[in-house]
Amino acid sequence: MTQLPETETPPLLDSLVPKEMASKAELLGVKKANTKTFPLFLLSILAGAFIAFGAVLATVVSTSTEPNVPFGLSKLITGLSFSLGLILVIIGGAELFTGNNLIIMAWASKKISTKQVLKNWALVYVGNFLGSLSIVILVFFSGHLFFGSGAVGKTALNIANHKVSLGFVEAVMLGILCNILVCLAVWLTLSARTTTCKILSIVPPITAFVACGFEHSIANMYFVPQALMIKNFATSTFWQSAQLKPDHFPDLTGSSFLMTNLLPVTIGNMIGGVFLVGVVYWGIYLRSKN
Repeated sequence: MTQLPETETPPLLDSLVPKEMASKAELLGVKKANTKTFPLFLLSILAGAFIAFGAVLATVVSTSTEPNVPFGLSKLITGLSFSLGLILVIIGGAELFTGNNLIIMAWASKKISTKQVLKNWALVYVGNFLGSLSIVILVFFSGHLFFGSGAVGKTALNIANHKVSLGFVEAVMLGILCNILVCLAVWLTLSARTTTCKILSIVPPITAFVACGFEHSIANMYFVPQALMIKNFATSTFWQSAQLKPDHFPDLTGSSFLMTNLLPVTIGNMIGGVFLVGVVYWGIYLRSKN
C-alpha cells in the first residue's frame, strides 16, 4: 500500500458546510473583482459560448417529430440537456454574468468597491453577449436549422417567439425565479471538492429552471438572436420544409428582443441572484463578521 510522504496531507473530500461556503463565496468575489480586464473579458466570452452550447442542445432535444411526447417529460429532458452550459462554465472555468451576481457578498463585506462590482458585471455581460452571438453565427451557417427536415429551425423560432411575447412584469418574475436557481446551483458547487460533486450540484437546479420555463438572460442571448437569423436570412427551402413563413412571427424583432425580453429578464435575474441569494446568505453567515 502506497503511503503519502510525511510532508503531504491527504486531500479533503468532505463537502463544505454553508458557513464555509459563504466565506469561500466572499473570497471568490474578491478574486473575480480583481481579475484583470483582458482575461476577464475572454473568460466572459467563453461563458457566453458555453451557455449557448447548452441552448443549442436544449433546442435539439426539445424538438420532437412524435405528436404524443408527454409535456413534462419533454421539459425534463430539455432541462437536463441545458445543464451542459453551466457545467462547462464551472468546470471549464469562465465568467458568467448571472453567477457573478454573487460577488455582491464580497461587496457587502466591504472587501471590494461598488466600482469594481459594476465593472465586473458590465464587462462580463457584454462578453457573454459576444460569446453567445459567436455561436449563433456558427450554428446558423452550419445548416443546423435544417436538421429534422426543418424541425429544429421551427423549434428555435417557436422558443424565441414565446420569449418575446411575454409581458414585462411576467418576464421580470420569470427572470427572478431563474437566477435564484442558477445562483443556488453556483452556491452548491462551493460545497464540492470534486468535479463529480460539482456536476451533481449543478444539474438539479438548472434542470428545474429550464423545465419550469424560467428566463435566463444569457441563454436568451442565443435563443432569440438565432431565431432572428432564421427569420431574416433563412432560404425559401427552409420555410418550405418547415411549412412556415416569416410573417408567422411578426413579434420576433430586434427591438422586441432587447426591450420586451432581454431588459426585463436581466432585471429579474439581478433581483433573484443579488438580493434573494447573495444578500440573503451574506446576512445569515457573514454579516456578524463585519
